[in-house]
Amino acid sequence: MTNKSSGPVEIGALGIPMVFDNVLTGRSLDKAHAVCSFSDPYIGEDAGYLQVTRLSGQGPALLVIPDGHTPFEAYNPILQTPRAGGASPPKVFTDPTPRSNTFEGFFDWMVHTQAYAENEWKNVKPWNPSTMLTLAPGQSKTYGVRFLLAASIRHIEPALTANNRPVAVGIPGYILPMDVDAKLFLNYSKHVKSVEAEPRGSLTVARATVAPPDWNEYTVHGKTWGRSRLLVTYEDGTVQAIQYFVTKAEIDVVSDLGRFLTTKQWFNDPNDPFHRGPSVMTYDRDENKIVTQDTRAWVAGLGDEGGSIWLAEAMKLFGQPDKAQIDLYQQFIDKVVWGGLQESSGPRQYAVRKSLFYYQPDQMPAGFYRSDLNWTSWTSWNKAQGFDAVNRSYDYPHVAALHWTMYRLARNTTGLVTNHPWDWYLNNAYQTAVAMVKFAPQYARFGQMEGTVFVEILRDLQREGWTTQAADLEARMKKRTDEWTRLAYPFGSEMPWDSTGQEEVYAWTKYFGDQAKAQVTLDVILAYMPAVPHWGYNGSARRYWDFQYAGKIQRIERQLHHYGSGLNAIPVLSEYRDHPDDLYLLRIGFAGQMGALANIDQEGFASPAFHSFPDTLKPDAISGDYAQNFFGHALNTAAYVVNDPHFGWQSFGGNLESTAAKVTVTPLDSFRMRVYMAPYGLWLTLDAGRFEKVEVNPKTGAIRLGFAAADAHSPAARLRVEQPATLKGVGTYAPSGSPAQERGAYVIPLQSKTTWVELTAKAR
Repeated sequence: MTNKSSGPVEIGALGIPMVFDNVLTGRSLDKAHAVCSFSDPYIGEDAGYLQVTRLSGQGPALLVIPDGHTPFEAYNPILQTPRAGGASPPKVFTDPTPRSNTFEGFFDWMVHTQAYAENEWKNVKPWNPSTMLTLAPGQSKTYGVRFLLAASIRHIEPALTANNRPVAVGIPGYILPMDVDAKLFLNYSKHVKSVEAEPRGSLTVARATVAPPDWNEYTVHGKTWGRSRLLVTYEDGTVQAIQYFVTKAEIDVVSDLGRFLTTKQWFNDPNDPFHRGPSVMTYDRDENKIVTQDTRAWVAGLGDEGGSIWLAEAMKLFGQPDKAQIDLYQQFIDKVVWGGLQESSGPRQYAVRKSLFYYQPDQMPAGFYRSDLNWTSWTSWNKAQGFDAVNRSYDYPHVAALHWTMYRLARNTTGLVTNHPWDWYLNNAYQTAVAMVKFAPQYARFGQMEGTVFVEILRDLQREGWTTQAADLEARMKKRTDEWTRLAYPFGSEMPWDSTGQEEVYAWTKYFGDQAKAQVTLDVILAYMPAVPHWGYNGSARRYWDFQYAGKIQRIERQLHHYGSGLNAIPVLSEYRDHPDDLYLLRIGFAGQMGALANIDQEGFASPAFHSFPDTLKPDAISGDYAQNFFGHALNTAAYVVNDPHFGWQSFGGNLESTAAKVTVTPLDSFRMRVYMAPYGLWLTLDAGRFEKVEVNPKTGAIRLGFAAADAHSPAARLRVEQPATLKGVGTYAPSGSPAQERGAYVIPLQSKTTWVELTAKAR
């Protein structure tokens, strides 16, 4: 650009359109996966870039990087022409290609944003401070981008390094609990001049005296809750912005969630005509009150994804049981779910209704429904469409997971669950899975959100020796899986393209031994689940339409850490446990399951996702479809211990101290019920009890497990020892002393202090 005028010219905003073929409209799934691409930004100033991947996840990845000084300051949706009409047309903008469920829209790589910051983005905290350019008469300025190819998605960072671009790797990631000793590794040809946190004091950073070759290593601690920007300045003037989100300790975040759900979101109106109480219901954080009416019937009806926030508390209890909260949930099951949301008798027994709330003004007193809402939408289900309908398969995993959680608590603890015996809950979980296939076959042929719970139910049926029920459920799921095996990309849903069915498709194809289809599924997930130094995008599986169906700000918009993050983390981390040398999988999978915690505020309210548009950049204000995200977190949360060839001994989900003689890990994840020892392919899980410490002798491979002291409800730990990865030179681990086993778990009596058990390996 050259200023040919006689006076200075101010450029308050400057964007470079980043247009790639992400238009899925009118294309089959096979065609879309073959020709369409997704782009993900690293909004990192001079170190920023855009990565573009095929929907299939296969082949090379395209990288768009700065040419010269072209900082990546913001990523702005291209919303162009104001709608015509009237002397003062409304400030509503349209795209030349309408945004929809099949088109996320195009974006600008913003180099300068000051004009937006002063107008459309006023009162919004941007990812990076806004700048502008002033050109003097005759002055010129050049901006541009270059294109690179990485051999594959996993090779994006090596390609950046090879082209002299700054690379950052955060362990365990960029969502940072305050009690975690995080690490940051920087790789660039120029020396680091300074590292500063914004706001000042929100992070503390200390440089390590010894670092891996070609890397600078730092220890990072979160000090102030919320968003924080780490600004790295190199000696050549290059500026790299790394975006962190600091949370409370994981265990405290989840405790806050449970408390908020069972107090502020607890609904118990005996006069409610829809009989929704006692229950956890959708909550509006702007108004700080429960949403009892919404034109999207499910949001106020305990149904669908948008109204099933009650599932979040069920999964919280799965890993953080609380007697008082469990008592509330026993009421919820007996008074609202069983015989209400789920039919308890008759020809449709175990079927799940779409919604308890519905719009039927002829059955309600005059003025009952809010007059300020537009009830003409198709989403305003009447009684026949919502309450009487049981044909939506996506509602069934929520209820199945509720029953399964109560089964696990009743079976593995003492005195927590009292209304029904454990087998009542397990049978209900099994029957709910069967009912889905029976009463909702249209969409049951697709992968379901939380569908992994059906695999868990099957495994518990097998452990209990319920052979008839196990064989029945397995056969029904095999029939669904056989259909997926015949399809090239079996990831459809009621939407033309989706990023949630992959979770269950992976689970069942892997269970039934179809490794090829499981790999296709994993590759597709990698295409929309990036690894970038930005908490909002790192591990954030692509979702962009659900604000319409479960959010308060209803628009097509990239949702940061919507429930795709937690759900897609399930297959990614499962695959990592099979291949513990693939650190990339651990990085994105761990980041995905942590996204659910970044959506919880300091009091415990959980938002469905964070708004990525730069005119908003905040969590959505109603709880919406958050629960599915926490389901993914609950099934994933663990401490992972790795000995990486580049970065050495590291921990995701815990703090680690290492010497030549001993490696000690303190689990700090939400539940402290799972530990994965990557050097040994060893997956340790607890049905009851808590891990307190894990010690490893790296020379002998001996492992000591420290369990938290007994309490009234968990007098014994129930330990499962699995080795999903078969590694050369690693034997088969088992506890010393041959403790008793029940249903495949070792029963470890707990003491009033830390109880230690040693695992030793025998040659295979």
